[in-house]
Amino acid sequence: MSTAAPSRRPMDPAVLVARNKEDVLVGDEIIRHKLSSRVVHWIVAVTFFGCVFTGMPIWTPVFQWMAHLFGGLTVCRVIHPYLGIAFFLAILFEIFDWASDMKFRPDEKGWWGPKLIRYMRWEEMDDETVGKYNGGQKLFFWTAGLGALGLLLSGLMMWFPQSFPKVLMQLAYLIHDVTFILFMVAIVFHIYLGTSAEPGTFRSMTRGTVTRKWARLHHPGWYRQVTGEDPRRP
Repeated sequence: MSTAAPSRRPMDPAVLVARNKEDVLVGDEIIRHKLSSRVVHWIVAVTFFGCVFTGMPIWTPVFQWMAHLFGGLTVCRVIHPYLGIAFFLAILFEIFDWASDMKFRPDEKGWWGPKLIRYMRWEEMDDETVGKYNGGQKLFFWTAGLGALGLLLSGLMMWFPQSFPKVLMQLAYLIHDVTFILFMVAIVFHIYLGTSAEPGTFRSMTRGTVTRKWARLHHPGWYRQVTGEDPRRP
C-alpha cells in the first residue's frame, strides 16, 4: 500500500518577488523592501537595542538589573563598544542601500519647519506628491545616521579615555548621553508610526510588502509611480 507524498503549498508570489525586487506590483500588494534591505534594517535594530541594554547599566545604577541579562556589569563593559561598532557599520550599510531614495526634493523643504511639526503631532496632510518616503522619514533617516556617527566618535573616546584631554572627554560624555536620549525618543516615535499609528506598515519590514490601499493612502506619489494609476480614483 503506497501513500502519496504530502503536497507542498506553493510559495507566495509576492514573498518570492520581495526577495530581490522593490517597487513592483504583485496582485494586490506592492513590494516596498527587498529581503537584503529588511535584513540590514533588523541588524540595525538588534545591534541598537543590544547597545541600549548593555549601555544603560553602565550609564546609571538604576538599570543595573539589565546587566544580569548579559552576565554582569563587567561583561556589559566589554561587549558594549563592539556592539556599538556593529551598530554603526549596519547603519552605514543601510545608508548606502537607501541613500538614493532618501534625497530631498526641492518641494520637500517645508519638512524642515511646519510640516515636521504637523507630522510629529500626527495631523493629516493631503499631499498627492508624497513618494516612497515622505520628508519626515527622510529627515529621520539622515538624522539617525548623524546620531550614529556622534555615538561612534564619542564612544571611541570613552573607550580609550587616556588618549584624550580631560575637556574633550567631558564633551564626549555629554555628546554620548544627549545623543542617546534623543535617539531613544526618536526610536519610540519611529516604532509607534511603524505599528499602531499606521496599520499595515510593519509588514513592509517582515513580509516586504504593503497593500495597494496602504500605498495609495500614505504615499500616493509612489503608488502612482508603481501602478500608473491616479490615487484619487475611487
